Amino acid sequence: MENNVNAKIKSLINFVYGESFSEAHLKVLLEKIDNAGSVITGKRKAGWDEKDIVLITYADQFSAPGEKALPVFTRFYNEWLSRSFSHVHLLPFYPWSSDDGFSVIDYHEVAPETGSWRDVAELKKSASLMFDFVCNHMSAKSKWFENYINQTPGYEDFFISVDPETDLSAVTRPRALPLLTPFTLHDGSVRHLWTTFSEDQIDLNFASPEVLIAMVDVLLHYLMEGARYIRLDAVGFMWKIPGTNCIHLEQTHRLIQLFRAITDRVAPGTVLITETNVPHKDNISYFGDGENEAQMVYQFSLPPLVLHAVHCQDVRALCQWASSLKLPSMKTTWFNFLASHDGIGLNPLRGILPESEILSLVEKLQQEGALVNWKNNPDGTRSPYEINVTYLDALSAKESEDNERIARFILAHAVLLSFPGVPAVYIQSILGSRNDYDGVERLGYNRAINRKKYRAGEIDAELEDNKSLRHSIYHRLTQLIAVRRTEKAFHPDSQTIFETSGAHVFKIIRTADNGERITALFNFSNHQQNIHSDIETGRELIAGEDIRSTTLSLNPWQVMWIKEN
Repeated sequence: MENNVNAKIKSLINFVYGESFSEAHLKVLLEKIDNAGSVITGKRKAGWDEKDIVLITYADQFSAPGEKALPVFTRFYNEWLSRSFSHVHLLPFYPWSSDDGFSVIDYHEVAPETGSWRDVAELKKSASLMFDFVCNHMSAKSKWFENYINQTPGYEDFFISVDPETDLSAVTRPRALPLLTPFTLHDGSVRHLWTTFSEDQIDLNFASPEVLIAMVDVLLHYLMEGARYIRLDAVGFMWKIPGTNCIHLEQTHRLIQLFRAITDRVAPGTVLITETNVPHKDNISYFGDGENEAQMVYQFSLPPLVLHAVHCQDVRALCQWASSLKLPSMKTTWFNFLASHDGIGLNPLRGILPESEILSLVEKLQQEGALVNWKNNPDGTRSPYEINVTYLDALSAKESEDNERIARFILAHAVLLSFPGVPAVYIQSILGSRNDYDGVERLGYNRAINRKKYRAGEIDAELEDNKSLRHSIYHRLTQLIAVRRTEKAFHPDSQTIFETSGAHVFKIIRTADNGERITALFNFSNHQQNIHSDIETGRELIAGEDIRSTTLSLNPWQVMWIKEN
């Protein structure tokens, strides 16, 4: 087995690097892998099941005077969230300089204000952990970059220097910012360095064997610290060749295959999840052949399609897309979500909805208080690529009554929980958070609208107040999750059929291996919908009521989960 894996690792390295990766490089790499393998002894869960639900959160989501943030979060999690979530995705908790953690200063340390690796281990007692592997770029304040600027031997090729006259017009740009940023080196020379996301986020040069070895070392460290899921951040941009679009290149896929081979060797059961906020066709390419790349990919098209269905009160586009979903093997599944620390991506709608409908959705949400980020296109035009808003506020008009706001929110999350794959819920969603305009004004960027941090005890009082919106959202969603976690039909791999009843009613039929079947019905409209059902007897799991009629009435925005008797 070990020899086979080593042969695979050698083959992948040879494809990407050829002779530039020396025997000495290979010896160092394999020694690091062997050492990690001998340290990691804990067994990881094989595969996934209906009990697996991920909470997405910042490690410093809560603060208290005189305390590190992570222990404060762990207390809140154990009190309010541990019964609902099996996994916690800790967004980057390493020392950082910008982008709320994604400009990493030191991959191997925990941000001192957040806590220590001991605090991470303490949370691990209550939840399986998902770490961010921010592999495309790192902070301009990092030691690695300082060494590069100071021309320290061994760091000459850690970052990507490009002649500014080079034609880079074909490069896919996720942000409306300069692609190259000038920096002055110790000897006074100026280098124009590749900065895909910002001048504080310097792209790593994976063409350098030293960079690959350093980054594999980071990956191995996270596995040794007990990460069960690894999120590969912005991974599609990892390899650059001027003259190409510099996204989804074959070398990038081979590097992910390398990460997969290494993780399978030292920590079998670890799940790699690729984060590629791109059109669906490109997104699913990161499954590889179904066994050699990511076990999960982010289901990026789901959040905007559910939003579109709610606002148009029309489920046909959502159903057509969902019916087309295919997995390459039973060893892969979807990582489903509606909200995250980022905005709601629009690129994953392209190729599914006409551009006119995308722009119409953007305009409607803007009128209701959402903010929009734009990208530059190679032809000189610009397009909206992200809507910044809490998912709760995205679903409803400002003047909506709370009853309708809650109903739409629960409907959307019931779709999430009914979908094949593993669902993930952002902490602001289960806390029923609204748009944080003060945060946007204070911090100066749109994404702050959905990234509010709280003082210890601040949220608890609202969650305990049965008249508050937070209380209603939290309790309704918690109840929904509790039901899902007990039903085998909601296993990520169970058989799924998507149907519509007219334009307004979405139907998801899930069938477990043991034959148990749940029919999920969703009324995406402001009006009562009467539909015919072929279920003669069953139980509606959300309300806990028996079904004895084949004619069902769904109130506006109502969800039913019907389990057949």
